[in-house]
Amino acid sequence: MTIYPVILCGGAGSRLWPLSREFHPKPLLAVGGEKTLLQETVLRLGEVSNIQNPILVCNEEHRFLIADQLLKIGKKFDSIILEPKGRDTAPALTIATLDIVQRDPEAVVVVMPADQMIPDMSNFSRLVEQAAVLSDSGSLVTFGVVPDRAETGYGYIKRGQVLSETRAYLVDKFVEKPDKETAKRYLESGDYYWNAGIFVLRADVWLNEINEHRPIILKACETSMQGKTLDSGFMRIGSESFLSCPAESIDYSVMENTGNAVVLPLPLSWSDVGSWSSIWNLLDQDESGNVKKGDVICHETKGSLIMSESRCVATVGLEDIIIVETSDAVLVANKNRAQDVKAIVSHLKSRGRTEHLHHRRVHRPWGDYEGIDHGGRYQVKRISVKPGGKLSLQMHHHRAEHWIVVSGTAKVVIGDSERLLSENESTYIPIGVTHRLENPGTIPLELIEVQTGSYLGEDDIVRFEDIYNRVPETKKAG
Repeated sequence: MTIYPVILCGGAGSRLWPLSREFHPKPLLAVGGEKTLLQETVLRLGEVSNIQNPILVCNEEHRFLIADQLLKIGKKFDSIILEPKGRDTAPALTIATLDIVQRDPEAVVVVMPADQMIPDMSNFSRLVEQAAVLSDSGSLVTFGVVPDRAETGYGYIKRGQVLSETRAYLVDKFVEKPDKETAKRYLESGDYYWNAGIFVLRADVWLNEINEHRPIILKACETSMQGKTLDSGFMRIGSESFLSCPAESIDYSVMENTGNAVVLPLPLSWSDVGSWSSIWNLLDQDESGNVKKGDVICHETKGSLIMSESRCVATVGLEDIIIVETSDAVLVANKNRAQDVKAIVSHLKSRGRTEHLHHRRVHRPWGDYEGIDHGGRYQVKRISVKPGGKLSLQMHHHRAEHWIVVSGTAKVVIGDSERLLSENESTYIPIGVTHRLENPGTIPLELIEVQTGSYLGEDDIVRFEDIYNRVPETKKAG
């Protein structure tokens, strides 16, 4: 049998603010080491037999970041499916299986969120192969994490009758997040597992099940696929029909209603990395129970998580505290209130602020830029353009720009003229003049951009031409 990984990259991770942002979400964070959660997820199935390149489902804004993540670890992808807007996991899986079943009617699909940690890759791969055998007979297999504590932050799966000659069980029922006393009873009974949100199933079986239980989802997805277009490995689907699709999870739409649900115990270390307290649990702690990352100094501090990204962070006399410092925001929270960080994100949104959207350093398909100073009528950015990278041909109604090359070579188009700039050379782009910046060299192009004018918002861009085929509605820098 052939196994197709489907990786769902829709998680925002608002509880991990300020590291996780809307335009740089949780799957792109490196939590336990050098690799990001997405990269760890892609590599997790490396020992599975007959495994294909992954299919990833994400939104338009993240597509280049996700493709770049795979490039950095030397992994190819089958396709990246772009959702016009997130509709939860059931429509995402349905779109992916509709694509897969056209090529391989007997395909087995492994569905995984992109934001979990399972360090034991070898044993996980063996469990996936076991689940694939079960799914080939028509079962919809889900993984149940064997609990080691009375956790109230996860949903649970109650096991039913054991399947003969396997370690798997029929699913008795799915239950929502319990209170503390209920979670203790679940743990003591031995009949309940944490719901990992990982599934193994045949593509054609899923389509039959979703047609039986939620035909409206299948119909909307089929119509969306009729309008699909391909763009350098990215697949865009019909927007209007997909937006009409109900937003439902795999559990809610099918798994809670089918008679073919099977749970396979996952007796491995697992985390959904859902909060800063879960990261404190995951990472190595010092003799005082502290997890420290970056330039951190602690004095008489216990049981805390302190992470510094851009400056020295010092603590004195603290206990069970979370401190996360970035270049534009600092979070300080009681470790026992880590789930409430999402309230800060909601506050930022309601006030029209931008700290929940992106970091000071903003990634683009051509490279990145970082704001380093700003005033009433000026703004200064540090811009890095990858070799071969090219910003869109564009103009601005309200601002002029000065470019100063720090290193590398810049190919600059201003109006009808074109020239090359080298280190320590500069140029000026007047208001209303079309222009483009390109790196024709083999090393990164680094430059400083000084913007001046009456309005310096990122929406003051008229884009005429773009090699990355970004949709016109996305008005971001470059």
